Amino acid sequence: MSQLLRMHRQWKLLLLLSCFATILATSPVAFAQDEPTPTAAKAAEGDALPKGVTEGNKEATIDEAAVEEEGEPLTPEVVQAEGDHLWTLIAAILVFWMQAGFALVEAGFTRAKNAANIMMKNAADMCFGGITFWIVGYGLMFGPSDSYGIIGTGDFLFSGVGSDGSIDEANMVFWIFQSVFAATAATIVSGCMAGRTNFPAYIIFSCCITAFIYPVFGKWAWGSLFLDDGAGWLEDKWGFLDFAGSTVVHSIGGWCGLAGAIAVGPRIGKYGADGKPKVIAGHNMVYGMIGTFILWMGWFGFNAGSTTAIGGSEFAHTATTTMLAACAGGLIAMLTSKAMYGKWDLGITANGVLGGLVAITAPCYDVSLLSAVIIGGIAGIIIPCSIKFFDNIKVDDPVGALSVHLVCGIWGTLAIAIFAQEIYGGNSGLIEGNPGLILPQLVGIAAAGLWAFPVSFIVFKIVDAIVGLRVAPEVEEQGLDIDEHGIGAYPSHVVFDAGSGHV
Repeated sequence: MSQLLRMHRQWKLLLLLSCFATILATSPVAFAQDEPTPTAAKAAEGDALPKGVTEGNKEATIDEAAVEEEGEPLTPEVVQAEGDHLWTLIAAILVFWMQAGFALVEAGFTRAKNAANIMMKNAADMCFGGITFWIVGYGLMFGPSDSYGIIGTGDFLFSGVGSDGSIDEANMVFWIFQSVFAATAATIVSGCMAGRTNFPAYIIFSCCITAFIYPVFGKWAWGSLFLDDGAGWLEDKWGFLDFAGSTVVHSIGGWCGLAGAIAVGPRIGKYGADGKPKVIAGHNMVYGMIGTFILWMGWFGFNAGSTTAIGGSEFAHTATTTMLAACAGGLIAMLTSKAMYGKWDLGITANGVLGGLVAITAPCYDVSLLSAVIIGGIAGIIIPCSIKFFDNIKVDDPVGALSVHLVCGIWGTLAIAIFAQEIYGGNSGLIEGNPGLILPQLVGIAAAGLWAFPVSFIVFKIVDAIVGLRVAPEVEEQGLDIDEHGIGAYPSHVVFDAGSGHV
């Protein structure tokens, strides 16, 4: 036994010594002291010196020569480009993380019996939407424009390969960034139709919005972001401005959601016999608020990431306007809810934060910090008033997505004309405005509604005729989780009241 113990200790000692030797042999110090670089070794052996290196300057230029042999030198321009690509990818990851925020907000603001269905729809938006945007959506949005600037005509089945056959890093990270934007537009629709929509019908529409509804309008407003010959008619002919997507992403998603909410109809029990709306409480406001914070975090990628660059002050200024508008939106919504209902309403406060974020998305690059506070604050007033308006006209929107994304998206797009000014290198503390932008912004807002709403409504009607848009009443009463997905979101011993969503 003692012999086995000694052998065991010897093996441990040998293992420790080998680990130490490996670390020492591979350390930068060891290489620096014991191993000359290949270029230096060649020079020491009398071989020809690398290109650009002479006997007089070989010590000073040895590293540069090695870099030249290995590949492209790390010039300031190359470093800047690589930094921009990395920032765009990080921003895309932040926007992707917003999908978790949307899922939690929608699940928390709706009934417990539909929570798994909400999660599944958010997963479908990303999975199905990412593939359809890859196949056709990106090409329609960012391919070369047709002669009228209406649709893109190339780059379908996006490959990410440049004209020389090599990987196009800039194009790839741009595709990832834009694909998560497309998924965001689709997810907005999910909240508007929560609690009563057939899952296969929703999947079909999610594919349609990411394949052509969102990309076509995106072409009109953003087509030249990546290609000089990709300009769409709104940006090219009218000078429409929407820096990060108050209209392109949020209002388009809102118009589609409005069409869906009308087509599917209100939830059972939402309106009484007298036609007055009833409150159907969300089952987990903690989820809702955590989701709001996740969305708030992700929005720095959404807005500041839309610079696709880290040089200069643009991304920092854009992040700051985003922060201030969100704070102002939540603050004013909180005070407005107290004034209207006598309570400090958490749901309205959360939607006020989100409304401020949506509103600043279009003008975040072009307005001062003071203007950002005003834009977000007005969104905070809009939110509770808009929620009440949609309730009164019998459009059932369980999570307030229409008020947040559609109405505040319209407000933010108009706000550019009211508050835009020369920021970079100028005085960013004043409110100037640009009346010449009022007509282009109105044209862009109208074009979004006239495109997205009727096309979406037609798609919903076709889907309804093929697979059925709404679940059966008994399925809606039981909850979509069990019938549609075969599992609830919570343990079976936790029983929720189907009417109120409370334990």
